[in-house]
Amino acid sequence: MYKDWPGIAANLSAPLKELRGGAPEVMQGFGAMARAALAPKTLDSKAKELVALGIAVAIRCDACVTFHAEAALRQGASRDEVMEVMGMAIYMGAGPSVMYAAQVVEAFDQYAAKAAG
Repeated sequence: MYKDWPGIAANLSAPLKELRGGAPEVMQGFGAMARAALAPKTLDSKAKELVALGIAVAIRCDACVTFHAEAALRQGASRDEVMEVMGMAIYMGAGPSVMYAAQVVEAFDQYAAKAAG
């Protein structure tokens, strides 16, 4: 295992709580923006989480990988869909994206195994 993706998410829980308390107006605004962006319209929530995974690879954000891999699974994304999105992310980002795409696959698989019990 390269990284413990559920562990990364769990370890961010306390710092994120601190941030919400320390900058409540900003975090409320961020929450409102997230709700608006994720609301199903032309694209459903699953498609939006898959887009977020591609962006997580492009910007090389570990926290984004873990949170959006879990959310994509919850929204019904399949491993094949994740792989196709990773193909696009690699195409757009070349070598560094290959490394982050591998991490997305690992994160998605860890959350799938956890969900399967």
